[in-house]
Amino acid sequence: MSDAAVIELTDLTRSFEQGGERIDVLRGVNLAVQPGEIVALLGPSGSGKSTLLQAVGLLEGGFGGSIRIAGVEAGGLSSDQRTDLRRSFVGFVYQFHHLLPDFTALENVVLPQLVAGKARAEAEERAAELLTALGLAERLSHRPSKLSGGEQQRVAVARALANRPALVLADEPTGNLDEKTADKVLAQFLDLVRTTGSAALVATHNERLAARMDRVVRLHEGRLE
Repeated sequence: MSDAAVIELTDLTRSFEQGGERIDVLRGVNLAVQPGEIVALLGPSGSGKSTLLQAVGLLEGGFGGSIRIAGVEAGGLSSDQRTDLRRSFVGFVYQFHHLLPDFTALENVVLPQLVAGKARAEAEERAAELLTALGLAERLSHRPSKLSGGEQQRVAVARALANRPALVLADEPTGNLDEKTADKVLAQFLDLVRTTGSAALVATHNERLAARMDRVVRLHEGRLE
């Protein structure tokens, strides 16, 4: 990656029709995130944080304005091209881990690497390295049902970072955890993101957690403050 922004949003908009009424969720959002920068996207529930992350992650259409990822304008891409761009540059961490229940912690982190074309031996080595860094060296062969909530979320963090994405998008990544566990998981997440050199955009409503990141932007009535 060069010194260019990992993501750059220009006049991003998103509207929905509900009951015959137009609802403007995003109203001209402008945001750039630089390589290695961790940005907190702060706002209450319903403020549009998840919608903004869906836009940046190219998960759905219907957005106005410009989305550039790693210098590539996403607006004119086909569905397959958007999928390739997302797979190459973006990792995701959700509030709920969404791990595959029939696979071990190691396998859950290996699978996205195999999809990206990596050899199994290399993928397993990378998965073990990440899970060990997150304190899960003794849990590699455990399925999600045998892991605590905090352990499951750490596996989700490892999965998001497995393909060394330029950008990690995290939507309330500790929102389903108790305060003590949330603090620990967030600290490990931030340390690992900084170690790998990825940029991150982290949606949260928690002021205390947001303050631990490099920069805070606030989403209010569809605009960033």
